[in-house]
Amino acid sequence: MNINEEMWKYSVRTDLALEAREMVSEDKDVEVPGVKVTVQEDKEWDITVTWVEVFNDEGAEIMQKPKGNYITIESPQMKENDIDAHEELIMATAEMLKKLIKVNKDSKVLVVGLGNRQVTPDALGPKVVEDLLVTRHLHDYLPDEINDAVSSVSALAPGVMGQTGVETVEIVEGVVAKVKPDLVICIDALASRRTSRVNATIQIADTGVQPGAGVGNRRAGINQETLGVPVIAIGIPTVVDAATVVNDTIEYLVKAIKAQNAESPLLFGAYHDFNDQEKFMLIKEVLTPYVGELFVTPKDVDAVIDRISGVVSNALNLMLHEGLERDDINRFLY
Repeated sequence: MNINEEMWKYSVRTDLALEAREMVSEDKDVEVPGVKVTVQEDKEWDITVTWVEVFNDEGAEIMQKPKGNYITIESPQMKENDIDAHEELIMATAEMLKKLIKVNKDSKVLVVGLGNRQVTPDALGPKVVEDLLVTRHLHDYLPDEINDAVSSVSALAPGVMGQTGVETVEIVEGVVAKVKPDLVICIDALASRRTSRVNATIQIADTGVQPGAGVGNRRAGINQETLGVPVIAIGIPTVVDAATVVNDTIEYLVKAIKAQNAESPLLFGAYHDFNDQEKFMLIKEVLTPYVGELFVTPKDVDAVIDRISGVVSNALNLMLHEGLERDDINRFLY
């Protein structure tokens, strides 16, 4: 059995390339063939940026991710009601977006907010679209009223197939054919394998997106192959598998017992000797008959989604309209 089959025969639920890298090897110093990882930290604001580049077919097979770049921004302050921290996160996110996206005054960009507006953990995409500075109509109908600081941006929140009866990718394909953008940016909810990363992580990737990923209902992919134009994906894990919650809880309990120099019960000792995949599958097998495919989200997810969507929409506005400051954008949106 090769490394790919060994590591991926277990259905640990994650959409983050950073976590896929951790699943291959928990040792961050061990190089994965075909994968390059760089990390930078802002200790003052507790922001960690990890860039995972999957640069060949071997790396893509091991990681089970398409070749491309995956930038992950992590901060526990993301889900807190801290305006100053959010300002730093907005600037950090805008800076990382600029590393993957090159736009100018002549660029035409379509932003797609994926997800179900009626399901709070899945409403991230539509909420981001609500706060975007959309300007395509101004470029088309009032060209003399705007200056070169404002790019041509259009936006779409297509809903989900259960609401429309149409695959999301088909709706986006139709709009792309009509609008003819130079770039498509998709925002979607994701799932994480670490409870600490739920609502505290932003992933930016140049590999496209699969709608429904965050709620375990993957649909047809939206990427350059299906649309014919580059696709940037922005995702935030808003849910976590119930088995992951149980696994993390036991891990914390084991660590607490050891920290107190207490003798670990036999069960905890045996559990500690399992690898991550074996731990997850043990818990999954125990839970599934009782709770099914259960995903968990924090109780204050409605307020948190509002805050995080504001971080993403503001970062996009700053990145897409480089000639405008925050105050200028707020006047446009008023």
